[in-house]
Amino acid sequence: MSESTIGSTPLLIVLSGPSGVGKDAILTSLRDRLSNCHFTVTVTTRPRRPKEQDGVDYFFISPERFRDMIARGELLEYAQVYGNWYGVPKEQVRQALSKGMDVMIKADVQGAATLKKSVPQAVFIFLAPASLRELESRLRDRQTESQEALAHRLAVATEEMKQLDKFDYMVVNADGQMERAIDQIEAIVTAEKCRVQPKASKSTCNLVT
Repeated sequence: MSESTIGSTPLLIVLSGPSGVGKDAILTSLRDRLSNCHFTVTVTTRPRRPKEQDGVDYFFISPERFRDMIARGELLEYAQVYGNWYGVPKEQVRQALSKGMDVMIKADVQGAATLKKSVPQAVFIFLAPASLRELESRLRDRQTESQEALAHRLAVATEEMKQLDKFDYMVVNADGQMERAIDQIEAIVTAEKCRVQPKASKSTCNLVT
């Protein structure tokens, strides 16, 4: 191996976890730390929430446009979550990997399972709450769900926690300790870069065609 190829293999990283666990907040901070990483912007059919920006937080599109993207094979993975559709555009991932950039994908647990089948070379990280009670408190603080919807999300989260064995790493995002979780994710990326035989290979880019 030549010196120029050491550590040059781009990584495909999937960050997943229950709704309300803090994925968006952590990804916002990671953008400042991981300079050679592209953070994919998911397309969704759900309504935009206050303070969310189209093209930054999500690409907010119509159900018709989403169905068209599925038909054209433009999505690396997609799933219906709580009545709305979410998907990861292939082109974003393909272009970043071809430039030698790492790629960070945010996916729900269902989407992560799909990605595990199509791109097993990816690094899968499960972001977990310190407890379900703490997760419930966060969801209540958002004030975006009815009592029935909240109960449903917690029931789904309970089932999602049972999928831990399908992930490579688990990081706990406890209240007041988000920086610790961010440090751990950054350390995971660094460790993966130091592998003698990287888990991800340069053929990863070909898998999203």
